[in-house]
Order: sequence, then C-alpha cells, then structure tokens
Amino acid sequence: MITCVLSDIEGTTSSIEFVHKVLFPYSKKNLSGFLANSTQSEVTQLISQVWIEHLGGEVGSKPDLTEVIKQLQSWIDKDVKNPILKNLQGKIWQSGYETKAYFGHVYPEVKDCLVTWKKSGLKLAIYSSGSVEAQKLLFKHSEAGDLTPLFANYFDIAVGHKREVGSYEGIAKLLNLAPGSILFLSDIKEELDAAGQAGLKTCQLMRDPKPVPGHHQQANDFNEVDKLFLQA
Repeated sequence: MITCVLSDIEGTTSSIEFVHKVLFPYSKKNLSGFLANSTQSEVTQLISQVWIEHLGGEVGSKPDLTEVIKQLQSWIDKDVKNPILKNLQGKIWQSGYETKAYFGHVYPEVKDCLVTWKKSGLKLAIYSSGSVEAQKLLFKHSEAGDLTPLFANYFDIAVGHKREVGSYEGIAKLLNLAPGSILFLSDIKEELDAAGQAGLKTCQLMRDPKPVPGHHQQANDFNEVDKLFLQA
C-alpha cells in the first residue's frame, strides 16, 4: 500500500524550461554581484571551498573571486550537480522570488492533486538535485500560491545523487517507511531505475518535451498518476 509520494521537480511538478530558461540564467546573471556584495559568512565559506577544493588555492589564502565566478558559471552552463553551486543558486534565487522577478512554475493540475493526496493521508515529499532551500523557494513562491505546507520532507543530493540506488534506500530510512510503500515520480529513466532497484514503486511522467521512455508505468500528468496508483 502506498503511503508516501516522493516527487522530482524538473519535468515532474514543474517545467524544465522554467529551471533552464529562467532560474539558471538569473543565477548566472546575478552571480558576480551577489558574491561581491554578500556579507553572509556561509557565502564566504562557500567561496573559499571553491577556491581551495576546485581551483587549487592554498588554505588561508584570499580567494581570487574572478576565478571562483568563472568556475561557478562554468558549472551553471554544464548543469553540474555540485552542492556548493546549488547552495549559492538557492540564495540568489531567493532574491528573485522575493522581488517577484518570477514565480515558481507548477503544472496546472499539480496543486489540486497534491491537496487531495495530503487530505487522503498520504505523506508528500520532494527529492531534487536543487538544494532544499531552492526547492522550498519554488513551492513557496509558486504560480499556484504557497505549496510548502503540503510537503512533509525535502531531500537533495546531500542524501546522494539521484541515479544511485543508495540514495533511495537512505530516503526510505529517513522517512521510516518500507521502500515498497513509497511511490517515486520522475521523468528521468535512470532515476526511476535506481528507485525501483531500491524497492520503491515508480511512475515516469511524460511531460513535454517527452523524456526517454523506460519500462516503468507512465503517466502524462498527476491526474493519471492518481488513477493508476492512488485511487481505491
């Protein structure tokens, strides 16, 4: 019996285009100014991490901010799933959301389905490569309003990468649920493969653009997910 729905974001709850054509360009455009002007100690520590761990800077030396920015922008261009970048992007995106430069995209039926599932007693959780902070910002400032009260848990690559079986085993343990009671929703075949090997039930969302199909049960939207898995 399914007691939890664990959902991806890009291509699942939200458009891939929103992430790649709105969020990524915004973070790249505002990265330099943000790093130069931020007084947050956490940001200073993250800059030092890039300098020392990825650019060969000596411990205790002053980071070359120009080189750090080049490295981060390169990661943005290549969509590198680096936790330092994801953390910094979340902080930059917060400004964009709070100033209403954009709203988080969610597909039209997502809110109603999430509300229905929560009311039915299902636990709802998110697992995305974006930081937990960035996930919460997207759903708090979504086009459909503040959706954060609907989710019990958020997971990012701190638990492991999304194509690794151990990540899903770890999430099941953190949720204190049997893997077979968790339904994982994603558009990415390799993520679903890993989740399935960990014992989770899986469903591939076939949003536009159409993803590479796998052997998993497929649905065009959350309404179809509901009919396939969650209706008594």
